[in-house]
Parts: sequence; C-alpha cells; structure tokens
Amino acid sequence: MSKFESGIAPLIERFIAFKIASDHWNKSSYEPNILLFDRYCKKNYPNDSVLSQEMVDGWCQQRKTESSNSCRQRIYVVATFIRYLRLRKLTVVEPPHLPPFVKTGYIPHAFSKEELLLFFDACDSIIGNRTQEQRIRRITLPVFFRLLYSSGIRTTEARLLRVQDIDLSTGVLDIKLTKGYNQHYVVLHDTMLSLMRKYDEAIDRIFPGRVYFFPSRTNSYHTRQWVQVNFQKLWKSANTSYATAYELRHNYAIENINQWIGCGMDFNTKFLYLSKSMGHSVFESTKYYYSLVPGLADIIQQNTNTSFETIIPDINNENNEKTE
Repeated sequence: MSKFESGIAPLIERFIAFKIASDHWNKSSYEPNILLFDRYCKKNYPNDSVLSQEMVDGWCQQRKTESSNSCRQRIYVVATFIRYLRLRKLTVVEPPHLPPFVKTGYIPHAFSKEELLLFFDACDSIIGNRTQEQRIRRITLPVFFRLLYSSGIRTTEARLLRVQDIDLSTGVLDIKLTKGYNQHYVVLHDTMLSLMRKYDEAIDRIFPGRVYFFPSRTNSYHTRQWVQVNFQKLWKSANTSYATAYELRHNYAIENINQWIGCGMDFNTKFLYLSKSMGHSVFESTKYYYSLVPGLADIIQQNTNTSFETIIPDINNENNEKTE
C-alpha cells in the first residue's frame, strides 16, 4: 500500500522510482518533505487529481516562522519534482522560486593536531563487546571518522556508502548518493584503504552480504543522529572545545590548501582536483575555504602584488554547507 495519499500520489511515486533507479534519491532528506507536501495536497485539495499552480504556491510560500534557508531546504524536493514533470510534459506548473541561501557567519572549528590525536585515540579506545550494537560501534567508529578526516567526503555520503560503491582493490569511492546529484569519485590514501579492507573483513562476519558499507544494527544505513551523538560523545571525552563531525570535511580542504602555498602554477590544477573530489558543483563552493586559511590573503598579495579580493571575489555562499 502506498504511503502517499493525495490525488497526485501516482506522480510522486513515479518521480521517486525514477530517482531511486538513478541512484539520486536521499530517503532521509527528501522523502519527509515530499511526504508533507502530499499530506498538504490531500488535506487542502482532496478532490484534485491534477497538480495545480495553487497547490505548489501554497505549499512553497515562505512561512513567517521559517528562515530563508529552512524554506529552501523544505521546498527543494518539490521544485525538483516539478522540473521532472515538466521535462516529461506531465505538467505546465511553474516550479517554485528557491529563496537565496543566506550567509550565517558560520566559522568551522580549527582542529589542532593535539585535538585530533586525542579524538582518534578515544575512537580506538571504545569499550564494550557484549551486544551487537556495541561490537558495531567499536569497529565502525574508528574507521568511519578516519574516512571523513582523510577523504573530505560529507557525513551523509559516508553513511550512505554501499559496498558496491567501493573498489577495495584500487581504493576508489564512487560517490553517488550525494548533495545536488553531483556524482564524483574519491581516491583513498593507502593507509585508509588498508584500514577499510580490515574493517570490511570484520563487519562482513556480522553482516555477510550487506548492502551498506557501514551498516547499522538493522543492516540498514546509520542515521544522521547516530553520527552526531557518537562524534559528540567521543569528542567531549577527549577535548573541551566544541566541534562537529562535518567539520572534518572543512579541515580536509583547509589542510590541502595550506600545503599549496608556493607551488606556483600547479595551484590551479590542485584547486580543480580538490573541487572535484569534494563533489562541489561550482568552484565558488571550494573558494569558500580560502577565507578559512590563516594568512592566505596576505601571502597572495605579497607574492602577486594583487589583492585577495581581485583574485578571489566576494564568495556567494549559496552552495556552501554547514551540515550534511
């Protein structure tokens, strides 16, 4: 029985089936909002079986209680749904205008080497082996967080990694379930690849033939809350500062950029590689990290006699991410 109940339920199901078949459906992020849209249509247009502009405009209008960013997140999947229908000439309804992404002034935590050493030591010191949940946590968390640290992938990309997306012979990750449908590839460092192979052997004894590389105790993928709760517990056990798991991605970008100072023309090539491996659809998202590298603006001006603002214009933060 379908979970969608409005008159346009068949179109929603067709849309989701297409996205799932294309490996571009994030169930934990998109499905709750398209389900709420379906309930809105059922309640307010119970006798309508055709999508109308009134339905879309009513649902997608920014509410007094929500910020521009919250509204954008809520209606994004509906806008994608309508574009899907229009391409197939299944509707003439105009997609909603997405509110602009508003800068929040968010500055990621700058990890020190000591903080990271203490954190990963805490990961390696997890105790408990009595229950399946404890065993999964003990063998998964040291690998999961090191993957975030060493590859710069998003936390949601790591959570949704499937066994079929990882080539453990070459160390190449095929990131399909990602933000903005921007499939990309990541090559693991040799030490990380060795760790992934050992983990694969260990977890396979618990979940033979599993789908997700990092399975939960129900043999599904871990939730966003699982990442947040476990990171905070381990981080607070070792450090007094505040940090989040997603900031390991920021750290990856900043550490890379710090190594490029003085590399000359190779900078452009390295910048391109970094942007692609991090799954950024536009360079502006990667440029954001320049502002987080201490002293980089002064170094650029000193070596080029050109201002930082001229080389790197004011960044549009629309494609940057604070969270997953």
